[in-house]
Amino acid sequence: MSLSDKVPQTHDQPESRQRFRAREAWHVMKIMSEFVESTEELSVVSPAVSIFGSARTPRDHPYYKLAETIARQLSDAGFSVISGGGPGIMEAANKGAFFGKSPSVGLNIVLPHEQKPNEYQDLNLKFSHFFSRKVMFVKHAIAYVVMPGGFGTLDEMFEAMTLVQTGKGRKIPIILVGTSFWQGLVDWFQTQLVTAGVISPEDMQLIQLIDDPDHIVAAIFQYYEARGFETLPEEHVRLLNL
Repeated sequence: MSLSDKVPQTHDQPESRQRFRAREAWHVMKIMSEFVESTEELSVVSPAVSIFGSARTPRDHPYYKLAETIARQLSDAGFSVISGGGPGIMEAANKGAFFGKSPSVGLNIVLPHEQKPNEYQDLNLKFSHFFSRKVMFVKHAIAYVVMPGGFGTLDEMFEAMTLVQTGKGRKIPIILVGTSFWQGLVDWFQTQLVTAGVISPEDMQLIQLIDDPDHIVAAIFQYYEARGFETLPEEHVRLLNL
């Protein structure tokens, strides 16, 4: 049996298929332009720290205040702050950085129910695709700060952990903020994933639980104290292959 015998046949007219292929080719070009434009724009914001968390966190919530404080201290310490550009924790991160000394960056995603960019962004980029946006979060960040959040936050956290674990991305500090929120998940990693042998005990060192803003800034500086913030030659290669 040939491959053509296994592929379902459609009744589209050749003209329809050609139009669809043309649209696909144009779509690929749009994805390429998204990578090129965002890479050029973000090249000036190094060193930067990406902060993640729930879009649903209200402004009067302690996590919002904490994210704002962390971002302000990071900004004043010389780090640009990158967030998803929307409301909740993303807004808190941008707000703290906006009133600090370093740039506040928002990587906004275009959604069916449009996400309105928050007003605290020195640099506002728009993405149509989650995957290109996630690459920019990783490629241009020297650390991740992960606040409490939902599926989107977990997706971004696990993406970073997977890239570091597999060696596809450079090793960076991944700091979880909110011990009471994250501890159950971290314990599950240990009791289930490590015990089952699906991750190594050393993989637990990929993440840190830190709640104090001063200690978060100190942990990032300590990690880079010996090697500096510049991307190493071998890391350039990894980042090109994300």
